[in-house]
Amino acid sequence: MLALAVQNLVSPSVLFFGMGLGASLGRSDLSVPEAIARFLSLYLLISIGFRGGAEVAHQGVTPGLALAIVAGIVLSAGLPFIAYALLRYGARLDHVNAAAVAGHYGSISAVTFVAITGALTQLALPYDGYMIAVAAAMETPAIFSVLVIARSGQGRAKGELSGDFLREIALNGSIVALLGAFVVGCITGERGMSSLKPFLLDAFPGFLCVFLLDMGLIAGRGLRDGWRSLSPAVAGFAWVMPLIGAVFAALFARLIGLSPGSTAILMTLGASASYIAVPAAMRLALPAANPAIALTLSLGLTFPFNLIVGIPLYIAAAQMIAR
Repeated sequence: MLALAVQNLVSPSVLFFGMGLGASLGRSDLSVPEAIARFLSLYLLISIGFRGGAEVAHQGVTPGLALAIVAGIVLSAGLPFIAYALLRYGARLDHVNAAAVAGHYGSISAVTFVAITGALTQLALPYDGYMIAVAAAMETPAIFSVLVIARSGQGRAKGELSGDFLREIALNGSIVALLGAFVVGCITGERGMSSLKPFLLDAFPGFLCVFLLDMGLIAGRGLRDGWRSLSPAVAGFAWVMPLIGAVFAALFARLIGLSPGSTAILMTLGASASYIAVPAAMRLALPAANPAIALTLSLGLTFPFNLIVGIPLYIAAAQMIAR
C-alpha cells in the first residue's frame, strides 16, 4: 500500500493539484481563466460519460450493471442521513447547514472518479465500464434525501420540492453532460470511440492535469478563507465521513460480487463529496445554508484526502475483500 500511495503522490495529476494548492495558499496570482475551467469540466464529464457508454455497448446490459446501479443509488440516498447525524449531533452544526453539507457527501465527485480510474489504469487493474453509469446514477439521489432531512426542521428553510427545483436538478449541466455523453457512447459504441479516441482518450491526461491545477487553486482559496467558519469537529468530519462511506460501499460491493477494480471505484464514489452538482442544487433547495462551509469541507479537505490518502487505501482494501 505504501508503494501505491507513493506512486499516486508522484503522478502528474496529483502533483499539479499540489502545485495549485501551494500557489493559492502562498497567495500567488496564478489562475485558470473561468472560460477554460468551464471547458475543462465539460470535457472531463463528456469523456467519462462517452467512454462508459461505449463500454456498456461493448459488454451489453448485464445483471451486474443493474445490481451496481441499485447499490450506488442506495448509497447515495442513505449516506446523507449518516452525515447529517454526525454533523448535527456530533459536530453541533446547525440544522440547515448540516443538511446542506450532508447532501454533498451523499453525491459524488466526478474528478475523484476520474482519479481512481486513472490510478487503476496505471496499476493495470481492470474494472467494469458500467461503473461510469453507477457514478452518474449516484449524482442526484442524495439531493432528494436532503429535502427529506430538511423537512424535519422548521420554517421554509426546510426545502421545497417544486417543479422548478426538480427541473433544475434534472437539467443540471454536469448531469446532462455525463448522461448525455453516456447515451451517445451507448449508441455509437466502438465505432464512435475509435473516431473520438484522439480527443476523448489520448488528450484526457493533459486536460486532467490542468483541471486539477485549477482545483488546487480553488481548494487553497477555500482553506485560506473558509477555515475560520469550521470548528475542529466539523473539520474532522471531512476526513471521517469518507472512510464511513467507503466501508458501506465495500459491504455493498462484496454483497453483489464486484471485481477488485470495480470495488475500489464504488468505495471511492462512496467516499467522495460533490462540489459541482450539489452546490448548485443547494442554492435553490436550501438558500439559507452557507455554501462556504460545504465547499471548504468537500473541496478543501475531503478532495485532497481522497486524492492523496484515500485512493491508495481503497484500492488496497478492495484487493483484499473483493471476490
